[in-house]
Amino acid sequence: MSTENTVKPTEQEMSLIGHLLELRDRLVRAVIAIIVVFLVLFPFANDIYSFIAEPLTRYLPEGSSMMAIGVISPFFTPLKLALIASIFLSMPFLLYQVWGFIAPALYHNEKRLAAPMLIASTFLFYAGGAFVFFVVFPLVFKFMAGTTPDGVQIGTDIQLYLDFVIGMFFAFGLAFQVPVVTVLLLVTRMVSPEKMRHARPYVIVGAFSIAAFITPPDVISQTLLAVPMWFMYEGGLWFGERMVKNRDAEKAAQEANDNTPPTPPEGSTPASTTSAENPITTSAVAGAGVIAATTASATEAATANAQPSTEVAHSTATASSDAVLENALNSDEDFERAFAAIDMERAKLHAPLEPTQVAEAPSAETDKTSTTSNAST
Repeated sequence: MSTENTVKPTEQEMSLIGHLLELRDRLVRAVIAIIVVFLVLFPFANDIYSFIAEPLTRYLPEGSSMMAIGVISPFFTPLKLALIASIFLSMPFLLYQVWGFIAPALYHNEKRLAAPMLIASTFLFYAGGAFVFFVVFPLVFKFMAGTTPDGVQIGTDIQLYLDFVIGMFFAFGLAFQVPVVTVLLLVTRMVSPEKMRHARPYVIVGAFSIAAFITPPDVISQTLLAVPMWFMYEGGLWFGERMVKNRDAEKAAQEANDNTPPTPPEGSTPASTTSAENPITTSAVAGAGVIAATTASATEAATANAQPSTEVAHSTATASSDAVLENALNSDEDFERAFAAIDMERAKLHAPLEPTQVAEAPSAETDKTSTTSNAST
């Protein structure tokens, strides 16, 4: 079987100091990337905050505006937003550094699984942030502004609003990781698709329960988080089940290729191929060889104590037995007929000689003696 999944991609082993040095270098690169993006965004910090606050300010009553309660909130809040936005925008590069650090320690099959999951996780996190900003925030803030009692003026603090936005961004970003978790559970065989389908009612209840804790206390935001989580669970189940089937098909095809014997060159017929394809013929040949050896031993023992005439008869029977065995095997007859023919010849060897055969031997010897005496005369 192939050792592709049991051999690491690199044979070079690093010491602990080497790993620590590589980790330091990648952390330095990540911090430099965040600083560079932050320096680019810092001059536009106020504009970025106005863009983030637009879903709320759109539904504020006339004459109302956001407020800064803290002393340094007008400066610190946009600065904090610019730093968070720099981390958010630098996330692909940060994940690339993480991947570069852990990839040499992964096996080939782990790399095939981790790389797509990392890319999908990043995309889904951004998708969750976009969904909450463009879909959830307008609906939630419109609902809040419409339910404000008479005589109450909305004046949201900029620091509290930023904390709320950041919390919602991360909540929806993590909630959109449900397909990744589902696929990982299926591909790693920790849970079977049948069990995940049977757990669907509990997943729905859990999605609404989680949404109730991490969203504002209104039905709209809770539903807008719970329903996408359920749909993404179904999508992850569908996609993960097909990934498992494809991986099983690839594994079966690889095992079939590993177990297939090599194809012989054209014009050649290896002896092993004939034996492997026809085990009955192999058994017949082996059994016939054992019986032939036994027959030869019995023939030698019989001829050692026999008369000259008996030697002639036994040698003739042995030659006949060998001829029958050779003809049976050369003509591709089955082994039962070959064994039957050999048993018949063995019976002839052990059978007593006929009287005519016994009489023929002395007459031949008498003729030979008379011929010798006539020649001497």
